[in-house]
Amino acid sequence: MTTAFTPSNPETALPDHTQLPESDGTFVKNLQEHPQSVLLTDSLTPVLRELHPDGQYCIGQDSGIYWRLTDPPERGAEAPDWFYIPNVPPTLNGQMRRSYVLWQEYVAPLIVLEFVSGDGEEERDRTPITGKFWVYEQAIRVPFYGIYEVSKAQVEVYHLVENAYHRVPANDRGHFPITPMGIELGIWQGHYQNADLPWLRCWDLSGNLLLTGDERAEQEKQRAEQEKQRAEQERQRAEQEKQRADRLAEYLRSQGINPDQV
Repeated sequence: MTTAFTPSNPETALPDHTQLPESDGTFVKNLQEHPQSVLLTDSLTPVLRELHPDGQYCIGQDSGIYWRLTDPPERGAEAPDWFYIPNVPPTLNGQMRRSYVLWQEYVAPLIVLEFVSGDGEEERDRTPITGKFWVYEQAIRVPFYGIYEVSKAQVEVYHLVENAYHRVPANDRGHFPITPMGIELGIWQGHYQNADLPWLRCWDLSGNLLLTGDERAEQEKQRAEQEKQRAEQERQRAEQEKQRADRLAEYLRSQGINPDQV
């Protein structure tokens, strides 16, 4: 039997994140999902620190978002592959979150992302109450919803406008702006965690790729190496100039001329 949550239910009778299942027992559908989530979170960390200097935000990966009371409880949750919630504490009552419970929090995610493993039908299902697309649009009311298909090297982004999802058009770079975060989503073909794939990645609104920690470290290493090479070239030029000056001084002395008086 399914029981929909309504605000009239007394809050004291509602379960919290410690009492609800943290998994529906299903497997992650492919081995690319975890590194894809890590790639997004890692590269977005500097942006999120700037947006939230107080640290008040959450990132979820395959975690349940409970939006209604059901029996069994997990039927009342969706578990996006990746989502971001602004302006909420990363822990709750001193505990790591097992899930995200809307009747406990009231703040919806700003963006959810689904990584398609099949034909994409599940991610685009608009069936009332049970369809994933419908739940994000009409129940949880997530402002931005992205559907990433690695097999097609594409991402669709939807924006909630007047209670309905509208597909976001790509900009001139082929990216999709998420303006509240100051980023763009798009496809990046490259090597990450031992796999060459069309990865879902983020850019800033000027089109600069947001780098992972390893990429930032490698960039800094290359910058330091270039600086070291420039310093060595300057040292060599200075040494060559000194050698030329010494040879000239020696020649002047051989001609009976004091180089210090020239």
